Amino acid sequence: MCAITAQYNDELRHIEYAVEKYSQMLFRICYGILCNKHDAEDAVQETFLKYMTKAPLFKDSDHEKAWLIKVATNISKNMSRFNSRNATENLDELRQIGIKDADRDLFLMIMQLPAKYKTVLNLYYIEGYRANEIAQITNTSPVTIRKRLQYGRKMLKLELERNDFDED
Repeated sequence: MCAITAQYNDELRHIEYAVEKYSQMLFRICYGILCNKHDAEDAVQETFLKYMTKAPLFKDSDHEKAWLIKVATNISKNMSRFNSRNATENLDELRQIGIKDADRDLFLMIMQLPAKYKTVLNLYYIEGYRANEIAQITNTSPVTIRKRLQYGRKMLKLELERNDFDED
């Protein structure tokens, strides 16, 4: 019985050591993918759960570190995909920033676009500015603004078509 207890204690010490040694690094990696502190903490915790239950025998500490990084990265990517597919919005929060309920879905779709399209489409559709006004605000040429509106609309249309297709 003492041998089993000693082995258990050794494993526990090894897990504690790994958590101390790698948790900050893993958190930074997860945060870089998820851009959210709480999700990154969850991903690190999930990584160490897998470490305790499914870790292979490691050749050395570099192999162990590489395995942890790979697992943390995969967990974070999976969480990110899940979050983007199952986005939930806080209606009260959107109302607090001045988004009308009627504009909510459009606003949320616009927020998924790259920044240069997001800004232009938000100013045009949500805030009601004209292309020339947006050009002045953003210190960009009106031609560039119209092109960004055109490309942004195409992206929104593709997203709408994809969502309609997914619902069928």
